[in-house]
Amino acid sequence: MNCINKRELEFIKEILALWAQHSEWTLMAITSIIFDSPNEEVVINRLLRNPEDFYEVLEPFYGDIMASRFANLLTEHLVLAADLVNALKDNPEMVEDIRCRWYRNADEIARLLGLINPYWTCSKWRRMLFKHLRLAEAFATKLLNNQYEEYIMAYDIYEAEVMMMAEMMYEGMLKQFCCEFR
Repeated sequence: MNCINKRELEFIKEILALWAQHSEWTLMAITSIIFDSPNEEVVINRLLRNPEDFYEVLEPFYGDIMASRFANLLTEHLVLAADLVNALKDNPEMVEDIRCRWYRNADEIARLLGLINPYWTCSKWRRMLFKHLRLAEAFATKLLNNQYEEYIMAYDIYEAEVMMMAEMMYEGMLKQFCCEFR
């Protein structure tokens, strides 16, 4: 983007904030689950507000139906992530089933995003979302195994990847709705 105006900049900051919150509250939720923290319920409730916040930003552009669909799929993504961490911790025989559902959900998110914006492709979102899942599971596993330095390094990679998804989202939306920002 060569020269952006104030509305575009505010929009970019809003998308970046949503994805940063997704990353940060996911980290806090996984940590709370693994350590049986007394704040687990309130942290997960805050994490589950993230899809609602995405809905608020996406609805003016994509309408209620598509924004709701994305928010519902993102909620499912987060619930499955929590289920996976709990299974990794206490119920290993459930891990593969939950992991399969988690990847199926990511595929649904990718298909939706590829459908609603001509500057996004299902295949690119699928690659990014699948990487997102691998990285989230990796940093959770490192924490479960008390590999704290590796856990931090894995989270750093996860966080950078989340910001790439944010960039892909705002760039596609700015291209699709360029007239809305002028």
